[in-house]
Amino acid sequence: MATGRTHRPATRSRGIPEATVARLPLYLRALTALSERSVPTVSSEELATAAGVNSAKLRKDFSYLGSYGTRGVGYDVEYLVYQISRELGLTQDWPVVIVGIGNLGAALANYGGFASRGFRVAALIDADPAMAGKPVAGLPVRHTDELESIISDNGVSIGVIATPAGAAQQVCDRLVAAGVTSILNFAPTVLSVPEGVDVRKVDLSIELQILAFHEQRKAGEENAPAAVAARSGAAVRPAPESRKGPDGDVPAVMPA
Repeated sequence: MATGRTHRPATRSRGIPEATVARLPLYLRALTALSERSVPTVSSEELATAAGVNSAKLRKDFSYLGSYGTRGVGYDVEYLVYQISRELGLTQDWPVVIVGIGNLGAALANYGGFASRGFRVAALIDADPAMAGKPVAGLPVRHTDELESIISDNGVSIGVIATPAGAAQQVCDRLVAAGVTSILNFAPTVLSVPEGVDVRKVDLSIELQILAFHEQRKAGEENAPAAVAARSGAAVRPAPESRKGPDGDVPAVMPA
């Protein structure tokens, strides 16, 4: 069985831009939905809409994969699913360890989408001795004392950190020292890693704060007329009432 230790995706060696790489999972998700509905082909416009990008950007992204579609027909859905999956390294087995089995870590462990997308949760690890041996998502939780041997035995190159912020850097250092070269960080802190180690950060609180900013701005825009009137000491006057004229409704006050 292939593992993340011996196989790496070909995207960097082929010169695919990072922005394009970031959009490939969006295309794959949209294509997978089409495949499940047995849709054989899709146009660039339809796929771009489903993925939330514009069609010109999609065609440019696919040109890096050597896929240009067929004029008047579009793209073959099944072939694109295979092609993008191959570029992302999802046609092989990627063993993953999750460190920190609190509420978030347990939720991640129970997420059913890992296996269907090429990722196998090899182990769940926690520092709490009381958690050792406790089954979560069908796997016994193992103590952090075993972290290095777990990574070595399973050929793990991807680690997920779901610990409190104060423990995240120490866990990160141990993962890297044991051979992990890619980390998905859910801890609310910035990790320091050496050259050659990739970190992707997911901070739910930051995303919520950004949404709160937009909500506040929208509320401010809605209340702006009243606020301006209050500062100037003038009331916001309603639109003039209408009265009947010989030709129907006319403004109560006509321009001079």
